[in-house]
Amino acid sequence: MSIRIEAGSVSCFAELGEAWRALEARAPSASFFQGWTWMGCLVEERFPNPVVVRAEVDGVLVGLALFNRRRGRLYLSESGDPIMDAPFIEHNAPLIAEGAPAEVLPGMMRAAWRSGWNWGMTLSGVPPEVAAAAGGLTWRRQERVAPYVDLDAVRAAGGDYLATLSANTRQQIRRSLRAYAARGEVRLERAGSVGEALEWFEEMVRLHEETWRARGSLGAFRDGRILNFHHNLIQRGVELGEIHLLKGRSGSTVFGYLYNFNSNGWICSYQGGWQIPRNNSEFRPGIICHVLAIMNAINESSRRYDFLAKESRYKLVLSREKLTLDWSLRVCDSVNFARRVAR
Repeated sequence: MSIRIEAGSVSCFAELGEAWRALEARAPSASFFQGWTWMGCLVEERFPNPVVVRAEVDGVLVGLALFNRRRGRLYLSESGDPIMDAPFIEHNAPLIAEGAPAEVLPGMMRAAWRSGWNWGMTLSGVPPEVAAAAGGLTWRRQERVAPYVDLDAVRAAGGDYLATLSANTRQQIRRSLRAYAARGEVRLERAGSVGEALEWFEEMVRLHEETWRARGSLGAFRDGRILNFHHNLIQRGVELGEIHLLKGRSGSTVFGYLYNFNSNGWICSYQGGWQIPRNNSEFRPGIICHVLAIMNAINESSRRYDFLAKESRYKLVLSREKLTLDWSLRVCDSVNFARRVAR
């Protein structure tokens, strides 16, 4: 078996996108954030100094990773610009074909280090195995827990999602559902076109910003460049079935929106906006939107509903499983760096 791994520049992003999409088809367990819908969104703007790492086994492409180099520092799947990277990435990793040899991942990370005068590497939202494979010395590191619902396990237990939750949580959800049902049929709708998805996204952003302003913060969509990224992402992903803009309503009353990503049945709940009623704790728009989305995902044979990182209380009460993601800055080992410079 012959393994070849090399790092280089990008001569044509369109050609890279074609290779990336082809490799995605052979990596069915990859997250949405590893796919070209996310990676290729505004790619020329986000990766002005790109480094692409390619791995081949016996002449067949099995791995791709895209970094941006900024002031001697490599950023995996990110630009290094705080505003451009404000659309946060999680479950971040090189894209590797299923069944590829185990040595491909560490080999790709070593190739990235050797691609030039790199003193550091930033890894955002990566699983522990990627952080371990990166090498170097840990300068700064933070772990965050990402709760999720194993939908296959729910189906195997009979398909009743509410039965997996605590008695108190079930009681609160059912009380809230009854309160919404008094206004009319409770349902969750999915935007059927790019235009409709963009309209719902704008309304979600408005509600999101109202909530965060009330908390004294600007929220997740504070800059026009962030909004531009998401507008482009929605245009790229809705027709592929990878972007789900969801609207929760009871009768004619809209009570919330979800902005979810889908990769082969792995649903990532990215953002939401809620019509929060005053002085009425029976109405729980965010929780009910998530519960309806999870129930729909179970019926659609999806495999995971992922709340993404941060242990918010609602995430913990709505899920039973969790994993850990790593945010770190790794610096080059000085001895190895000196050896590379001397070559």
